[in-house]
Amino acid sequence: MLKRHARAACTALAAAGLLLAATGAVATAAPADSADTARPQKSASATLRTADAPTELLAAMQRDLGLTPTQAKTRLAHEAEAGATAARLQARLGAAFAGAWLDGADAGTLTVATTRAADAASIRATGARAKLVSRSLADLDTAKAALDRAATAGTPVRYVDPRGNTLVVEETRPGAAKALLAATGTDAALVTVVRTAEAPRPLYDLRGGDAYYMNGSGRCSVGFPITKGTVNGFATAGHCGRAGTTTSGFNQVAQGSFQASVFPGNDMAWVAANANWSSIPYVKGSGGANVQVTGSVLQPVGASVCRSGSTTGWHCGTVQQHNTSVTYPEGTISGVTRTTVCAEPGDSGGSYISGSQAQGVTSGGSGNCSSGGTTFFQPLNPILSAYGLTLKVTGTDPGPGPGDPEPGGTWKAGSVYAAGATVTYGGASYRCIQGHQAQTGWEPPVVPALWQRL
Repeated sequence: MLKRHARAACTALAAAGLLLAATGAVATAAPADSADTARPQKSASATLRTADAPTELLAAMQRDLGLTPTQAKTRLAHEAEAGATAARLQARLGAAFAGAWLDGADAGTLTVATTRAADAASIRATGARAKLVSRSLADLDTAKAALDRAATAGTPVRYVDPRGNTLVVEETRPGAAKALLAATGTDAALVTVVRTAEAPRPLYDLRGGDAYYMNGSGRCSVGFPITKGTVNGFATAGHCGRAGTTTSGFNQVAQGSFQASVFPGNDMAWVAANANWSSIPYVKGSGGANVQVTGSVLQPVGASVCRSGSTTGWHCGTVQQHNTSVTYPEGTISGVTRTTVCAEPGDSGGSYISGSQAQGVTSGGSGNCSSGGTTFFQPLNPILSAYGLTLKVTGTDPGPGPGDPEPGGTWKAGSVYAAGATVTYGGASYRCIQGHQAQTGWEPPVVPALWQRL
């Protein structure tokens, strides 16, 4: 764990990552149910506004992912469509689902794994590739949970690798993984052991990516600006401060204080700002430009993800695994996302954004931006849900369209919905297929990328 003080370089990360499509062509959103066909429907890429991706984000993707300008734009659109497709397939396959991932420079290939051979045809019908494997995602997650409870700093990172259909355990010393498997009774056939010389640590170091100071000394970065009722503030990493820790802004002007914080276990916190500060729906981009935030739809494995940090600037990579567990010297955190984006001390707490979709806040990592590295982010939606926060987003309320049903039911703008959650709206029931914070204009009938009518 690296804590930066006032004279050291510290900052935040901003990430951009989206989901891809399949077999060389974008996997289009599943057809709307017949009851919804008379209503206007948005594709996933339209819902997530990938066409509005800022130029600085596209430039960073070109630089760090080796893309052409056309590939960068195409990739964002492919990722959005494939994300919706993968989410629908996960719901359809149930216990047989074994993960999904994206491949190709422009994210043109979505692969979905299953333990049931009979599923292959329905997977291919969506435009995705099908892969038959022996272990379900649920089985591997269950095995990982047992390892998480007994892990030490000798096995600092554990995650499920859907491509290999295996549970990966990183060890910093020979025999550490073997001892962990023995202690938990885990079948060694489920596990791939990877030796690593570097152990992750939190990157200590009201626009996302701007620096802030804790108690006048240590420095971290703003994750995403939020509101809670009439209060302005921001989400950030829990290891940056505890409830009551005071903060000052990038300009050293009094800013606010931590209202709640969790670390270890998770790495989440939020800061309430005083009346001199206002939340704006942007992340600090290259050269200080504003990058808009329009939502919080979490994107899958293989998606591109970029970050902005006051220590290291804009850098991009891809999502490697979700639901990763990391054991820092201070303890274990679970549910973080592992990425190939580089970072350095001082980037903690900062924003990861995928296109215009907020992904999470920087927790920790290893390596640096000279030789490369690995970082982990705490997903944002659990922070919003845990503390009742509303993400600050751009855009205006379009109001109800012609022929819309009377609003009503359990769906509510501002609520955070996890994949699998069910709501009612306008007399119909819907299942959430991609986790997100609901907002006006994203009502279930008009966003099939996010909701499936039951």
